[in-house]
Amino acid sequence: MHANSRQVSSNQPGLHPRLVPLVRKHLAHAYRPPLAQHNLDAYARLQAACRAQQRPLVLDSFCGSGHSTAALARRHPDCLVVGVDKSSHRLGRGPQPQPDDNYLLLQADCEAVWQLLAADGITLHYHYLLYPNPWPKAAHVKRRVHGHPGFATLLEIGGELELRSNWQLYVEEFGVALWLAGRPALVKRLTDEAAALTLFEHKYRASGHTLWCLRSSLAP
Repeated sequence: MHANSRQVSSNQPGLHPRLVPLVRKHLAHAYRPPLAQHNLDAYARLQAACRAQQRPLVLDSFCGSGHSTAALARRHPDCLVVGVDKSSHRLGRGPQPQPDDNYLLLQADCEAVWQLLAADGITLHYHYLLYPNPWPKAAHVKRRVHGHPGFATLLEIGGELELRSNWQLYVEEFGVALWLAGRPALVKRLTDEAAALTLFEHKYRASGHTLWCLRSSLAP
């Protein structure tokens, strides 16, 4: 893994000034947009896997190539681990699950999968957000997970949440959003001893980045 990854660069020096009203707005209004057929088809595969395996569900949202999903399947051998990413190109670059594996990769929009899980009353065992796109420009705050209207749906499906990022401000903003929703969170720096879960994490460490982790229990 080449150590050539740049640090996150942003024109935003601190918490976004619109963060609090934005999160409060999204928490007050249910987000239920129309669902595209490819998302419904992907969710049908998830439902079939749940029926076949009858295991606690772990979600790896924005899983990229799926390397993290395979690693999480080893971490949670008694669970069904589902990696979701909107890009078929990214998903095709990683390890593909075999019939006996306890993980599944889906090409879908994460917010749509969250919406469908919430509609079915399904709650997660664990939910991982490993190095999501930080959208570091201040103008793009609504594209961050905690700035998106789907954030409220993420809370609905619960689970033990773990977020990792190499941008401290992203993690801090996410923690503020959870606090506004009444969910306390623990933020800490990841040590070098912590197992790397993604290829990006290996690359960031090799490049000397400080890595951050947020954990929160999203029980209703």
